[in-house]
Amino acid sequence: MFMIKNVSKYLFGDASKEVITEIPQGQLYLVRPLSPKGYSELIYKDAVASIRRTGQEFQYQLVVQRAYEEGEEELAEEDDPDGVDSLDKDEKTFLLDQSLHFRSEKRSGGETILAWRDLSGDPGDLYEFVCDSSVGEEKIQTFLLAAVDCQYERKHRTSAQTATDADLQEFYFDSEDAIPAAPSVSPPQEPQLTSKESAARMAKDVRSTPKKANVAKPRETESTQAPTAKTAPSSGEVLTKQHAELHLFDFPTSSFVIQDPSVTAVVTDLGNWRYWLQITSSDGKEWLGQEVVADINPVFNFEYLSAIFNHYTDDGSAYSWLLRFHDQATLENFQEGIMQALWEQLNEMKWSKVKEQDREYVFEAFNELTMDDVPEEQEEAEEEEEDEEDSEGGQRSEHYDTDESEDDVDLDNQDGNVNSQLAVGTKHDRSFVIRGSKIGVFKHLPNRHLEFTTNISKVETPKGKLFRPGKVMLHSEDQNMVLQDESNPNALYRMDLEYGKVVDEWKVHDDIPVTNFVPETKFAQQTAAQTFIGHSKNALFRIDPRVAGNKLVEDQLKQYVSKNDFSAAATTEKGHLAVASNKGDVRLFDRLGVNAKTHIPALGEAIIGLDVSADGRWLLATCRTYLLLIDTLQKEGKNEGKLGFERSFAKDSKPQPRRLALTPSHVAQFQHETGAPLSFTTAKFNASPENPETSIITSTGPFLVTWNLKKVLAGNKDPYQIKRYSAQVMADNFEFGSDKNVILALPNEVDMVSRRSFKKATRESIAGPAARKSGGALATPRRSGRQSHLREEIVNSPY
Repeated sequence: MFMIKNVSKYLFGDASKEVITEIPQGQLYLVRPLSPKGYSELIYKDAVASIRRTGQEFQYQLVVQRAYEEGEEELAEEDDPDGVDSLDKDEKTFLLDQSLHFRSEKRSGGETILAWRDLSGDPGDLYEFVCDSSVGEEKIQTFLLAAVDCQYERKHRTSAQTATDADLQEFYFDSEDAIPAAPSVSPPQEPQLTSKESAARMAKDVRSTPKKANVAKPRETESTQAPTAKTAPSSGEVLTKQHAELHLFDFPTSSFVIQDPSVTAVVTDLGNWRYWLQITSSDGKEWLGQEVVADINPVFNFEYLSAIFNHYTDDGSAYSWLLRFHDQATLENFQEGIMQALWEQLNEMKWSKVKEQDREYVFEAFNELTMDDVPEEQEEAEEEEEDEEDSEGGQRSEHYDTDESEDDVDLDNQDGNVNSQLAVGTKHDRSFVIRGSKIGVFKHLPNRHLEFTTNISKVETPKGKLFRPGKVMLHSEDQNMVLQDESNPNALYRMDLEYGKVVDEWKVHDDIPVTNFVPETKFAQQTAAQTFIGHSKNALFRIDPRVAGNKLVEDQLKQYVSKNDFSAAATTEKGHLAVASNKGDVRLFDRLGVNAKTHIPALGEAIIGLDVSADGRWLLATCRTYLLLIDTLQKEGKNEGKLGFERSFAKDSKPQPRRLALTPSHVAQFQHETGAPLSFTTAKFNASPENPETSIITSTGPFLVTWNLKKVLAGNKDPYQIKRYSAQVMADNFEFGSDKNVILALPNEVDMVSRRSFKKATRESIAGPAARKSGGALATPRRSGRQSHLREEIVNSPY
């Protein structure tokens, strides 16, 4: 009973959330076994069931909403232009009361049925929600437990967290007649678990499997075995030593399985910025030994008093471990030891020298926290899990070879080059893909199609030197492209896209190289603006191609004496500037040539990419193993309501961070499937001058990963979805103007896909269709059943 109440606390603890729990996919039927109106009626073919709070304390609703497929909602609006009864048509709401006789049943075909009385119908009428087979059992049991607690609170006007097993007994209706089957549901068979027994089992599972994923038919039958443990190479100062339970993530069942009820976890400083984690059983058995590095990807969950992290063996295999502690103080002590080791290893600087507020900033980023101050209109977005296969939106092959055979459909690397960069147009519906010293141009068509339009076959300087662009940026209403030759870092080149050739060489500065360059404002590429922002490792400056001689504007140069190692930059719609470094810190400027208004401390990992929302509130930094979402809005003090770009934060205040990371178990499954560690590409918001940012896109290896910003800010436990390919994703971005479609470049293909085709990260979606070669390499996909239509379109002619 204790564990059931822990789950109840987890579900009901955050009163700011309207939705307590939900089942994301199923079908709703109205079954009338005794009525002359007809035996069964399908109400919603695709639906989401949720339990929600109401405006009154101890009152909850069971809500079933219709889930539209893409385009279906617009068609429905056309059929009902007056919107008559649209709410009732798309949503059924029931007050969670004992009179519903809410109960569940599992059928022989594997379906789980949730049923409750239709109080406005004839005697015997029932609503039945048939849970989709993709919904995990633990999610269903959590839903059942929440429904029981809600009924208890409504009747007794008090929290269910103090209720005993006997108190809840009256809300179980398992003794009633079997639930009549809807036509598409297999008939019931006995015996089955009662909802009470299922809830009890779920509570037991929560103790050992707090991060359990959806389980379908496993491809492996043998359970995951712990690898042979290493011992520490030397002794050293003990940073923390704590006792806990030890669990190992089992790949076939996608759950954490207890390995040892009593272990000791010790973090040791070995010297020379090396740190070691050793886990030993109370009987002396060594379970795990590994260095503390960024790839362990730790996550600390105070609801479950647990720490989850990854472990990598010498052969590249990945495992996910969970330590469950006896109380919060023990978890906090372990967290401090791990974070001290991780931070010192990454920064080669003692933790004791870090300011107290900076330490708190680091801890906050690694905890599973809910963002404060989320606008009310940012309610949790509808699940977008439709498995929507785009029958015509397949990948586009683009060898860029002018002599390829009509029958050549081989996507292997023919010319020794692969796609490396992607530039998505903001003014015209075009995307540009860099491949060696060539540029492929693709037109965006309706229905997520890309049409290859031309190939810029030679990128060369005005003097005729062929080069491979290291960085590119569309410029001046997408009429030009700014390119950099990495062998000449002090200059940039302008390509006239109308003629498909480089027409200008811009010498930026004799002594200051250009590390990176970005538009002067978020949407400057849509305008004829000529100037843009550049930076070196140690300086920030404006570049103006119109000035004579060197193009760096001297009176807007900010050069630092210390080695800041700048790595990335981004601008807001107003032209405010954010600059990140390989040290992991970020500086916020209201304009060039002055000191930063705000300095955001480093978490440790180098920042390899940066984006910022148009209004400047949200900062998105990309590290190799995680993303960092930072709220720059000041919520207290004399600068309340101002952004960190405009006014400095108070000394005792810092921007609120949110670390966006894949769960350790998903990371382990990624590496288990691909044989490669995480390595995110630069993450980006969707961009539109008319609409705010709603989504984030990035990739790692063959996986596209998207976060729903509303779900992130609401503290949703599963805010990201994935889509797997059979080859590495080289570059990706949203189509400009919305978050509906994603454009991506594989080594030898370019594609546009609907974000609705992404799936929750489960064992099945992570495994995907890809086949592994020996040694963990990914096989290059080959087209089957459909010939490349690009042969006639790949021409050696100007754009």
